[in-house]
Amino acid sequence: MRDSEDGVTGGGESTRAVRAGLPEPVKYEPTLPGPVFAAHYHLPGEPTGPYTYGRDENPTWTRLEQAIGELEAPGREDVETLVFASGMAAISAALFSQLRAGDAVVMPDDGYQALPLVRAQLEAYGIEVRTAPTGGDAQLAVLDGAKLLWIESPSNPGLDVCDIRRLVDAAHGQGALVAVDNTLATPLGQRPLELGADFSVASGTKQLTGHGDVLLGYVTGRSGAAMTAVRRWRKIVGAVPGPMEAWLAHRSIATLALRVEQQNATALAVAETLRQRPDVTGVRYPGLPDDPSHKIAAQQMRRFGCVVSFALPSRERAERFLDALRLVDDATSFGGVRSTAERRGRWGGDAVPEGFIRLSVGAEDADDLLADVVRALDESA
Repeated sequence: MRDSEDGVTGGGESTRAVRAGLPEPVKYEPTLPGPVFAAHYHLPGEPTGPYTYGRDENPTWTRLEQAIGELEAPGREDVETLVFASGMAAISAALFSQLRAGDAVVMPDDGYQALPLVRAQLEAYGIEVRTAPTGGDAQLAVLDGAKLLWIESPSNPGLDVCDIRRLVDAAHGQGALVAVDNTLATPLGQRPLELGADFSVASGTKQLTGHGDVLLGYVTGRSGAAMTAVRRWRKIVGAVPGPMEAWLAHRSIATLALRVEQQNATALAVAETLRQRPDVTGVRYPGLPDDPSHKIAAQQMRRFGCVVSFALPSRERAERFLDALRLVDDATSFGGVRSTAERRGRWGGDAVPEGFIRLSVGAEDADDLLADVVRALDESA
């Protein structure tokens, strides 16, 4: 899939992913300079330069932030990105930098599993937290008077989708900010800022970097007071990534388009195969034409993600299935080049059946992965 935007990195997504955030070429220098390990910098006189102290800025972060910004909002000069030590650090920064005691925030009740922990902390600070499901734009019903609306679309792990433009228009109509968790979609699947959101927040740990070896998060938003507050929060809390992690993330983004194409195509094939099984129920994937989320997803997403969810009849059957897989690791998280799956009920907190499986499709050959899944289902029956 190609975009119409032109720029220094070209109009195509693969070109942009490969070239994003790179410095101008210098003879005998590497294409992507190595990580800068620095707690402090030479700083004579007034501290007016771009790099003063290691908690505030780092050249390796800067290049990664430019790269992510080019993916989240290509061609936009009024947008900035800030990287964090983890996805939760980015989520916390977006929330706690904008909310004060007495404010109200609307969050999904079917989103990322750590959100209940965030809710408890918000409420401890005197912030009212209202929740509603993602599907059916149900958050609209509890939006009145809120300071911030938090959207997770597609939701994790249920894969419901809401009409982001509709919710953004309603929130902005009453002066509320909107943040969208874009982790599952990635910038190549969905661009929340183009849909009107104020922030796109994500865990770079997942498909953005895609190798299961980096913890990272980011917030992308329009330059201005809101992003200044996010930057201030990062400085105060110190939730900054290490330069090596930032460099590894930037290196990994170069293959994002390749990985996304392979993983999305295989995820659709897996979902279609699972639907043919009488022992599998509740198959969800926004790319399926008859999925409850497909109509809205097709209007606001360019790709539908690498995660497929479904249920087996019991906890025991689900555990036998997971144990029988050979090309799929029994692990949490998603988006990596190696397929993973887990029984989500083992963690508690998600309103899912005991036999509910979240399967993250990796970059293996589709035929090999499909054969492994079918074999494991047969053996575990």
